[in-house]
Amino acid sequence: MSLAARLATVSAEHAALVRTVNDLQQQLAQIVDRMSALTGRGRGVKSGVKPPPRSQQAAAHTSAQQGSATADERPRFIDIGANLTDPMFRGEYRGKQKHRADLNDVLDRGWDAGLDAIFVTGGSLSESEAAIKLCERDSRLFCTVGCHPTRCTEYKEGGSAYGAALEDLIQSHRGRVMAVGECGLDYDRLQFCDKETQLKYFEAQLQLAARVKLPLFLHCRAAGDDFCEVMRRHRPHVVGGVVHSFDGSAELAAELVAMGLYIGINGCSLKTADNLAVAAGIPASALMLETDAPWCEIRPTHAGITHVRTKLAMVKAEKFEGGKGVKNRNEPALIPQVLEVLAGIRKEQPLELAQIVLANTRTLFFSPTS
Repeated sequence: MSLAARLATVSAEHAALVRTVNDLQQQLAQIVDRMSALTGRGRGVKSGVKPPPRSQQAAAHTSAQQGSATADERPRFIDIGANLTDPMFRGEYRGKQKHRADLNDVLDRGWDAGLDAIFVTGGSLSESEAAIKLCERDSRLFCTVGCHPTRCTEYKEGGSAYGAALEDLIQSHRGRVMAVGECGLDYDRLQFCDKETQLKYFEAQLQLAARVKLPLFLHCRAAGDDFCEVMRRHRPHVVGGVVHSFDGSAELAAELVAMGLYIGINGCSLKTADNLAVAAGIPASALMLETDAPWCEIRPTHAGITHVRTKLAMVKAEKFEGGKGVKNRNEPALIPQVLEVLAGIRKEQPLELAQIVLANTRTLFFSPTS
């Protein structure tokens, strides 16, 4: 079967599954509404209060997003990957303090840009702990817990205690932790961690995801063959996942979608003409959006820049001004740019594409069965 035919078949199957799950979520939302009316209790999550069960989260997000679409017809987003624990959001660049911490400003711009939620990426044990702490700021912040492939040397040094600590973090913060990860393979940066160590602790985190029954937030860089071989063995045992910051080939994309995985797109996915051709061919029912802030912004030299319409006032870090972004520092408020490029290269309506992507994200992360 040709690649195009294969993608078309997978897309149809994936879309049918998404429609079924969305129908079930709508039914669940109606049931929760009826229960709320009987008990007099609302379904919202207040900051500082323990999040509700995932079934109620799904209903709340479904209701809120349907209402917002009717209210202003603006695209709504969930940024599935933002490194908000990075020192840049505290005003520190390569060890030098350039300006005051401005994360609150960054978050405010993100909400104003149409974000319903942001997932803070955990790339190590300490970073995952910081991500969970950061999520206490706002009920719309969620996080992942895991160990990035380039940092798996610390997992190796920590041994079983490191893995147990990751699992304890997840179990202690159910409803706030959305996924296991960032985990996977990165053969572009073997100077930080060798293949053998990466493979061992990738599998350890896949086993963790199977135990805690959470989706995966996955990383694959220049390691497609090994990544797919490992995932094929573990796929029957895990809930699912998204391969974030995807910049691989059309063949790799087809393989991932065939395994029932989603594909996360950000500025690093849209740098070259080849990247754009691959992104244009991925089924809409398999797409998610992210910024990977403070990294992976869409730059003027990138192939998709002609499709960008959303702009953000920015200044250099040394000339920081409150209310403005920082040049060469990506942030969640720029996620509309990713949508604009994707919709442009696919010749699709941005609002319609955003609604599909939002449904994909709810299906994986906020489904009662996740």
